[in-house]
Amino acid sequence: MTPIGIVYDTNVSKFRVIIDTNVLVAALRSRDGASLKLLSLIDSGLFEVGITVPLVFEYEDVIQREHLGIDAMSAQAVLDYFCAIASHHQVHFMWRPYLRDPKDDLVLEAAVAAEATHIVTFSTRDFEGIGRFGIQALWPADFLMQIGATS
Repeated sequence: MTPIGIVYDTNVSKFRVIIDTNVLVAALRSRDGASLKLLSLIDSGLFEVGITVPLVFEYEDVIQREHLGIDAMSAQAVLDYFCAIASHHQVHFMWRPYLRDPKDDLVLEAAVAAEATHIVTFSTRDFEGIGRFGIQALWPADFLMQIGATS
């Protein structure tokens, strides 16, 4: 029974994630794998994705620099969709330097601002110590397993 005055939104997932740039790049490079599956589930309701302006600029910079086997319009369409579907957050406090790599600090700041439960990354070792913020770093396949989205 729900207490009076409390409304539960059944469309909100208990998982809120920040997707590291390396996962986005892997998804754009490969037609299969956990990274692409993760991106294909962005609007499934199984989890919510958060972004910040600096993180989107990082995505854009890396996508334009890397040779991903897709044309510039397709890459931009992916970014546009990502921005349309993700929840937007502002970083009000910088945690730098907290991690070894400033690019990872940018991801951590996005996760803190979004009140994320997870950072999905291939560089889990680079995020050691983020448990202090209540955030867990997981590989894409491990995150998919945690949300029950493995086949």
